[in-house]
Amino acid sequence: MLARTLILKTSALTPVEKLVRRSFLFKPLVRRFIAGDTLEEALPPALDLIRRGFKVSLDYLGENTKSEEEALQAKATYIEMLRRIDAALTSEQKNASIEPLNISIKLTQCGLDQGEAFAEANYREVLQVAEGFGNFVRVDMESSEYTERTMEMLQKVWKEQKNTGTVLQTYLYRTPEDIETILRLGMRVRLVKGAYLEPASVAHEGKKKVDEEYVTGAKRLLDEGRYPALATHDEAIIAELNAYVDAKRIDKAGFEYQMLYGIRRDLQERLLSEGYNVRVYIPFGDSWYPYFTRRLAERPANTLFILKSLFKG
Repeated sequence: MLARTLILKTSALTPVEKLVRRSFLFKPLVRRFIAGDTLEEALPPALDLIRRGFKVSLDYLGENTKSEEEALQAKATYIEMLRRIDAALTSEQKNASIEPLNISIKLTQCGLDQGEAFAEANYREVLQVAEGFGNFVRVDMESSEYTERTMEMLQKVWKEQKNTGTVLQTYLYRTPEDIETILRLGMRVRLVKGAYLEPASVAHEGKKKVDEEYVTGAKRLLDEGRYPALATHDEAIIAELNAYVDAKRIDKAGFEYQMLYGIRRDLQERLLSEGYNVRVYIPFGDSWYPYFTRRLAERPANTLFILKSLFKG
């Protein structure tokens, strides 16, 4: 956890961001995690994964829009993503019980900082377009300062529009209660450990505790959840959950594992071959830096490799 905290704090420094954006050494690693700057670059790998049996979620990178104009541009991109997805899928894929290719959005990208009513209107419009295509929209959970506002908006919108779900982070103390709220609603949820730098007042700091909370939450969702998405690359956790699924005779078709583009492709392939649903989360867009640094913080070995390269003659 110390290495993760150090990376997140260091990456927030302006000189560090400039170095990462300009240095050729980072480009291969950036492209490992991010499909490209545009939707045109992101769609081909997404469709290739679907042809191979995976499911995919496309994520247009960007957080905390600075103006209503920026938020409206993001909304227009979401809608274009949905249109392009519908045009790219076959009739058989469109009629699948669980959508093979959906999208993930952020409420701050919808304009939450500009006003809750404004963001809600943008969010609802995206859901309406998605509903017309028979598709699903996942609201990513952001830093803890937005958690309560996100949960409140989800519950409000859910009353009229059901083609949506969210993400819960097990390092937050509040997450067990939020899981119960989601279960009562019957909403789909993706469970993650959490990647933002949070204070000890709101989040568990030790990896062991976060992992324990993850396993507990995942089992609760496997028992009672509506098609839960378990997002992890942790083989020990996956092995424990697979054993739980076998012991409880839980239908593999009733949930999915989710993994990030470019990370543990071998594990993704293995789970798929064993009959599990696997969805790959594919990010794209030129606002990639915050996402990229969170991925480095999750895998400090990547950062060490780059630092060694920088200091080689």
